[in-house]
Amino acid sequence: QVQLVESGGGLVQAGDSLRLSCAGSGLPFSRYAMGWFRQPPGKEREFVAVISWNTYSTSYTNSVKGRFTISRDNAKNTVYLQMNSLKPEDTAVYYCAAGLSPVGNSQYYNYWGQGTQVTVSS
Repeated sequence: QVQLVESGGGLVQAGDSLRLSCAGSGLPFSRYAMGWFRQPPGKEREFVAVISWNTYSTSYTNSVKGRFTISRDNAKNTVYLQMNSLKPEDTAVYYCAAGLSPVGNSQYYNYWGQGTQVTVSS
């Protein structure tokens, strides 16, 4: 049974930092691209960042470039999202996902976590 479990969310103030983690089990983690998506309140889920299985390739949505960093530790079956200079518009439920290609389209991801809430107050 595949499981992706996110952690690290919380309530912070604008300008603060958070690091999200996503631990995977039940799948060959190192063979999958790992992505982070988010769903702001009342909006559709959107792409945030993705990292290839070998860490050679990363991609970010424009609104987080320079503030967020995605990384992974395949030995720990874990992917991270370091979020700096957080803004109120970053408020959302953040999901990690595993897919065979490092793309931003959620349709290409096979497995999803349950999500972790990030709330940024102004």
